[in-house]
Amino acid sequence: MHIAVFSQYHTNPDCPATSRHYSLLAHIARRHRVTLITTNTWEPQRLTHEYPWLPEGVEMLAADIPYHNRMGVAARGWAFVRYMAHAWRQGRRIPRPDVIWGISTPLSAAWVAGKVAQQRRVPWVFEVQDLWPTFPIEMGAVRNRLAQRQLYAAERGLYEQARHIITLSPGMTDYVRHLGIGEEKVSTILNGTDLDQAAQATPNVAANLRRQYSLEGRPVVLYAGTFGRANDIPTLVQAAEALHQMQPDAVWLFMGHGYYEPLIREAAARCAAIRLVPPQPRHQVFAWLAAADVSVVSFINLPVLDTNSPAKFYDSLAVGTPVVVTNPGWTKQFVEEHRCGWYVPAEQPRALAEHLHRALGAKAELSAAGQRGQEVARLLFDRQQLAAQVQQILERAAG
Repeated sequence: MHIAVFSQYHTNPDCPATSRHYSLLAHIARRHRVTLITTNTWEPQRLTHEYPWLPEGVEMLAADIPYHNRMGVAARGWAFVRYMAHAWRQGRRIPRPDVIWGISTPLSAAWVAGKVAQQRRVPWVFEVQDLWPTFPIEMGAVRNRLAQRQLYAAERGLYEQARHIITLSPGMTDYVRHLGIGEEKVSTILNGTDLDQAAQATPNVAANLRRQYSLEGRPVVLYAGTFGRANDIPTLVQAAEALHQMQPDAVWLFMGHGYYEPLIREAAARCAAIRLVPPQPRHQVFAWLAAADVSVVSFINLPVLDTNSPAKFYDSLAVGTPVVVTNPGWTKQFVEEHRCGWYVPAEQPRALAEHLHRALGAKAELSAAGQRGQEVARLLFDRQQLAAQVQQILERAAG
């Protein structure tokens, strides 16, 4: 079977970004022909070269289209348009696929996948990674009411047109079903994690990392991810400073890059408990998570963000590090049900600091929560199992 994959961004584990589709494509390409229509945005950002850029068996058609978090709305929009033009051309030129797999974000990538599927008369599967256009609209990136209505209409049309819909969280699935899409047409396939990479983050590796960075004997909190506008970084900085007052030996690591990096850098200069760690390749992030006592997964208080399926959530639990989440969506329900973390409301720095102070002082509770998280990760988060589920969906869609 020939599968054409439309995804604007391709990454591998050498990149400072999640590599979900690298794992999924590697699994699927063992049995099927795969053509990936993408861009080379992330290839120059590889921090190591331990993994092939493409999984074996995947053919890539990549355009040179820059994209980064510092871009304004107009520049991002132009990058989306350029990718659509590239994907439309390539999608019409390649040998006729049996099924098309369109991956958002952005919504434009799924839109062009649907258009090529329609033009070539083949079924397509729509994977929803984030709820577009709800996310950019709630973030204020699209203010024009007419444009908002047009985007929501386009989104609804894609859900109706697709043969099947994959979402990355139960919250996303609920959103799609509330639009009137039949339950049988929607599958939740969690973002998941790479358990083989997590297994490399052994206690010895974590202990060596602590020694290397003078963290021995100190409570460590880690935020690992994008320093974006949606990630509530100002709250985390305030919480880190408050935690320092309560527990002077505690260290809060901020690992990543993005919009709020200058804010974190300034905080680190005035508060010795705050440290800025450069971005790490995905396969090395697990060691940092394993070296931490608690991981924080934070977002600002927007309803659309309650549906998110962040990689750091899965990666943390996979190495046995409990997680504090700050949104009252499915992740809150998950950590409370499985007792592998805690919920603190978003945008409440004092409450977050106080909760972390209590958690860091309860070593036995921390350890038990981490063990429970690791057990549930083995059962539910294995990307090899999730890849097999995606493969079955694509095979059924192709008929």
